[in-house]
Amino acid sequence: MDGISDVAVGVKRGSDELSMYNSPNSGMSSISDGASNGSDSKKLRVEEAPPSRVLHIRKLPNEASETEVIALGLPFGKVTNILTLKGKNQAFLEMGTEEAAITMVNYYSTVTPNVRNVPVFVQYSNHKELKTDAGNQRTQAVLQAVSAVQSGGSPGTDVQEALAAASSPVLRIIIDNMFYPVTLDVLQQIFSKFGTVMKIITFTKNNQFQALLQFSDPVNAQQAKLALDGQNIYNSCCTLRIDFSKLVNLNVKYNNDKSRDYTRPELPAGDGQPSIDPNMAAAYSKDSNSLLGKIPGAMNPLSAAAAAAAAAGRVALAGQSGSSGVLLVSNLNEEMVTPQSLFTLFGVYGDVQRVKILYNKKDSALIQMSDSNQAQLAMSHLNGQKMYGKIVRVTLSKHQTVALPRDGLDDQGLTKDFTSSPLHRFKKPGSKNFQNIFPPSATLHLSNVPQDVTEDDLRLLFSNAGATVKAFKFFQDHKMALLQMSTVEEAIQSLMDLHNYNMGGSQHLRVSFSKSTI
Repeated sequence: MDGISDVAVGVKRGSDELSMYNSPNSGMSSISDGASNGSDSKKLRVEEAPPSRVLHIRKLPNEASETEVIALGLPFGKVTNILTLKGKNQAFLEMGTEEAAITMVNYYSTVTPNVRNVPVFVQYSNHKELKTDAGNQRTQAVLQAVSAVQSGGSPGTDVQEALAAASSPVLRIIIDNMFYPVTLDVLQQIFSKFGTVMKIITFTKNNQFQALLQFSDPVNAQQAKLALDGQNIYNSCCTLRIDFSKLVNLNVKYNNDKSRDYTRPELPAGDGQPSIDPNMAAAYSKDSNSLLGKIPGAMNPLSAAAAAAAAAGRVALAGQSGSSGVLLVSNLNEEMVTPQSLFTLFGVYGDVQRVKILYNKKDSALIQMSDSNQAQLAMSHLNGQKMYGKIVRVTLSKHQTVALPRDGLDDQGLTKDFTSSPLHRFKKPGSKNFQNIFPPSATLHLSNVPQDVTEDDLRLLFSNAGATVKAFKFFQDHKMALLQMSTVEEAIQSLMDLHNYNMGGSQHLRVSFSKSTI
């Protein structure tokens, strides 16, 4: 790095260059320049600068920090240097590669970047690199911290302090008590009220739905965290728990219903994931805008009825009202599956009313839940799960109800009516079962275990049903236990076979998926 005198040169070069820029809107423009030669003011009209890894940022607000300028570049790659021209409300940002700079300029030509809610302009600079003062310790510390975290290192204490000042544009979001499915699109709708959402990655960790969401600006991330942490997306459920992530940039490889990079619409969908059809996405966004768009400020709890529609972020459903409580389940193992086993599995996510295995297509079934919210919930958790060796597909059906066979007609037991079943988990309003709905997992939660039943009894029961029991743990009162299988598929099978199993007397075993591991 050069000495202090170079900063002055950098400033001069920078201000000379100001006459060389066109505004993105006009194709050409003239900018007054009076910095490089005192009082002489001149106007130049020139072509836009060719691509360069140094970018020129104009119209910054007075109070903008280096950190906030660096944050503009972070989503696109490594930032290697910065020079701010405080008096001019301008800055130069040097990216690690020209490719990163090109991606950044292309993105910001369609989405106006904001710093502290003020629109700023980003263009290529005539400089190919920045020469600045190595003695500017704060800037260097922030850059060092950012690069340390980006390369997976652990920065030192002084660097951590600088990074804390920088604050990450990436939020880590955990959703507690997720009674209704929360999709990537719902998160984008809610968080985009605070700034430009650039990337989202969703995943399940410790049986909890989580997301990483990257804003274009750390200030927006701070505002979103302050406003939304601890809020419910829907009435008394789907509580947002928000922290800053240690990551400062998300690397998204696929655009699908699990991850999205809004700066790179050309990304592939990836294996086995539905890609987002633009027409459907548009149709969906119209629907959900009408829902989430009504939220004053950030958001109010939505009614349970609206929850299902907002959750219809399964973009493939666009164009349907999403009001059906009937599911179409396909690719079933027709040798193994029965109406009773489907009733038991889908009953984890709602009260199943009727099940019909299709007479002419016995690898498919219609399942009627008690309402569309429960249908959405079951679909979001069970679509794509493996059952009796086959990956099942669950979608909303066009049918509004499942018809029973006409009187006197024998349909070989393929249709069953469970309307008055005593095994419905959710018939009591406010039941604790509402709070214990989790995705299928290898660990099962057992309850209603008789006092005289031992660990060996339970291990034997599940082994005889064809599962490999890897771990077991009784709760203190011995009425409940956790049982870990070797795969999620085995756990699904065990739940279907042994939920409501008669343990002797009038005690029937209750089995559900657990969020815990042993």
